[in-house]
Amino acid sequence: MNLIKHFINGKLDSGNSKKTGKVFNPATGEQSAEVILASKADLNRSVEVAKNAFLEWSVKPPLQRARVLFKFKELIEKNSDELTKIIVSEHGKVYDDAKGSLTRGLEVVEFACGIPHLLKGEFTENVGTDVDSWSMRQPLGVCAGITPFNFPAMVPMWMFPVAIACGNTFILKPSEKDPSCSIKLAELFQEAGLPSGVLNVVNGDKEVVDAIIENKDVAAVSFVGSTPIAKYIYENCAKNEKRVQALGGAKNHCVVMPDCDLDQAVNGLMGAAYGSAGERCMAQSVAVAVGGIGDKLVNALAKKVEVLKVGPGMDRKSEMGPLVTKEHLDKVKSYVDLGVKEGAKLVVDGRNIKLQGYENGYYLGGCLFDHVKENMRIYKEEIFGPVLSVVRAKNFEEALSLVNDHEFGNGVAIFTRDGDTARNFSSKAKIGMVGVNIPIPVPMAFHSFGGWKRSLFGDQHMHGPEGVRFYTKLKTITSRWPSGIRSNPEFIMPTMK
Repeated sequence: MNLIKHFINGKLDSGNSKKTGKVFNPATGEQSAEVILASKADLNRSVEVAKNAFLEWSVKPPLQRARVLFKFKELIEKNSDELTKIIVSEHGKVYDDAKGSLTRGLEVVEFACGIPHLLKGEFTENVGTDVDSWSMRQPLGVCAGITPFNFPAMVPMWMFPVAIACGNTFILKPSEKDPSCSIKLAELFQEAGLPSGVLNVVNGDKEVVDAIIENKDVAAVSFVGSTPIAKYIYENCAKNEKRVQALGGAKNHCVVMPDCDLDQAVNGLMGAAYGSAGERCMAQSVAVAVGGIGDKLVNALAKKVEVLKVGPGMDRKSEMGPLVTKEHLDKVKSYVDLGVKEGAKLVVDGRNIKLQGYENGYYLGGCLFDHVKENMRIYKEEIFGPVLSVVRAKNFEEALSLVNDHEFGNGVAIFTRDGDTARNFSSKAKIGMVGVNIPIPVPMAFHSFGGWKRSLFGDQHMHGPEGVRFYTKLKTITSRWPSGIRSNPEFIMPTMK
């Protein structure tokens, strides 16, 4: 049985904890590895290592740090197939989807390669008589990232490349469900020339999360996960005087207007709702059918959901893989049961899917509900599985109200041919990321990622310019020099005096 260790101070580390967790292959349901779960002492030791590494790394010229990132980028590209297979083996998503998520993480590394430009300050001459003023951004110290199971490469790379490029050191606590990719990324970064101790990976559960929150030497915490945990981390990091960005849950709506290109909308919804088995914080889990387009939309969706190719992630014919664990599969199934009980119409039922040769895998076929109401739990709560709910709205105003009244505000999309409708929606939607005829409006790495309302706790979004601001602190200097003594010129050979 493969034993997954920590990565501390530039090498694999077993720590001093005897506690372990099980890692499964979701496609087969078989245990593939055991992961060592760190103790509080292990976490504190890794912070001490990172604290010591910060002394030298923080004063390296930004260009030198950027050169390490350039090399890291090359190594990710060289090892992309291996990294993709690791993601598939522990998360379950199909190969091309896994490869795509790795690419989106790589784009953040590419962004961070421009850190010398991104760290430039501002200068003003003569803010007062003979007084100059300038600003600079300096690293925070030891930063930490707590990441979810659904994107074992992309979400960690939203965090640590920017943090490290800015001169910080970093502790990454990946999901204990699929930790291997984080370990491999840390090894590649070390190979790229990153000094030991700058990036450390500590596997663990709530004990490690609480240890991160409580450790006085951790200056900032980044988190992606569910809203209850995001709120917990935000509140407790604040109590412990830490800077924090905590991204929570989502219930992303896709507003389908009567004038839209229906084929485009249906294809977009299929990928956005069922890609990665719906285990995305940007999944479009609610389709809002406006006006009289509801029947056409549901009929078109049903035809595609019924023939959705579900199978193991390494099968290139598969369009959707398994869910990550047996527990999560049971949870998503229970939501489907609940939707039926609440009175929604289950148009396509994917609960009874069986795959020959993969009978123990964590598979659920695509599920499609129609006539979902605002008071139903399947509408209000994040399911995080391949379940799409169709809500009917009489007009644009009602659709917009549905979007704005929901507690989550992560992402939203609208499909329409009308520019005025699109502009009005983009302006008035109380949502952090908006797509117009784009089903999954994830910004590129040089912009920033994050939602509104209960989808984000904290003031700054991930990566892009906001990421740089989050991982640095602003210093402003105001300076005046007394009049100097200006000697007359000398025309003799200078000698020591």
